[in-house]
Amino acid sequence: MRFLPTTQEKLADDVAELIIRDSHRPWSRVLVDGAPPTAPGDLADAVAERLRVLGRPVVRVRAGDFLRPASLRFERGREDPDARYEGWLDSGALHREVLDPVIPGRVLPSLWDAVTDRATRVGYVALPEGGVVLVDGELLLGRGLPHELSVHLSLTPAALARRSAEPWALPAYARYEAEVDPLSTADVAARVDDPRRPALRLSATG
Repeated sequence: MRFLPTTQEKLADDVAELIIRDSHRPWSRVLVDGAPPTAPGDLADAVAERLRVLGRPVVRVRAGDFLRPASLRFERGREDPDARYEGWLDSGALHREVLDPVIPGRVLPSLWDAVTDRATRVGYVALPEGGVVLVDGELLLGRGLPHELSVHLSLTPAALARRSAEPWALPAYARYEAEVDPLSTADVAARVDDPRRPALRLSATG
């Protein structure tokens, strides 16, 4: 696998350009995937800013606002990596309320506050035609979540171990790499071992 050095700004420009280029669709759904140390939300915010400047309506959604209640997440304990991988995210709700192609133009931006362990009780927001839903979070790929573009931010295992605030979760990410291989399967992927100097994955012909 080959990589091309880039910058955070250029990476956001490239992702925004890919979304704009796919202009024949009435709505676009984009997943920005990465473990917390890769800061996928920062990239999603940067892309959203560029799209808004270009006149595209955007709804930003955090997958972390679609977690299951604590009673379900922590049923096997608070530090079970398999539970984090398999059961923390309410992927059904994210599919139904945000990404379902049957109800385009209507998005629920958040469902559950994991800190207070209560429903957020926010209302639906309208997404005009030509709009983009940008969802960021971890372990998003390989779940059957519908999308037009997927972006994955990757760390080598050593870099992830150094930068992770939750070492108990490392087996979940290792399992994700083994079962999903997001660095290869995402539409756009970048190594961010040094967050100031990301490296874009080149295609096999690139």
